[in-house]
Amino acid sequence: MKMTCFKVLTVLTAALLFSDTVQWVHGAPTQAESKCPLMIKVLDAVRGIPAAKLSIKVYKQKEDKSWELLSTRVTAEDGEVHDLVKEEDFVEGVYKLELGTKRFWSKVGISPFHEYVDVVFPANDAGHRHYTIAVLLTPYSFSTTALVSEPIETHT
Repeated sequence: MKMTCFKVLTVLTAALLFSDTVQWVHGAPTQAESKCPLMIKVLDAVRGIPAAKLSIKVYKQKEDKSWELLSTRVTAEDGEVHDLVKEEDFVEGVYKLELGTKRFWSKVGISPFHEYVDVVFPANDAGHRHYTIAVLLTPYSFSTTALVSEPIETHT
C-alpha cells in the first residue's frame, strides 16, 4: 500500500510540475514568469485538482532568527499565487512559506493532521534567481519541490 501511494504521489507531482512550467525546464521563463521572483503552485492530491483558496504567508528570517511577515495571499482557482514578494524585497536570505492547511481541509469536511505546513528554504545565495515552489498536498502529508532559474541580472 505504501509503495502504491508513493507512486501516485510521484505521478501527481510530475503532472503538477510539468503542466505549466515545462518552459523553465527547457529554456528561459516566459515574460510573466521572468517578472515573478517567487511563486507557488499547490495541488490537492485527494481530489486531483488545484488547491484553490489556500492561505499562504511569506516570511523572511531576520538576523536574530525570528520571522518577519512579508505578505499574506490566497491561491487562485488554478492553485497558484504569483508575485508572493516584490522583486526588490526578494533579497538573499532564508524564507518560509506557511500554508494554512487546517482551514483549507476543514472547508471540504476533512480533518487534517497538520495545522499548517511550512516550506523553509534559502534564496538568492548564488545570485538573484526566481523560484517556483510546487506542493502536492493531502490531509496527512505533503511533498514539495522547487524550480529555480539561472541567476538573473538585476539593474540597480
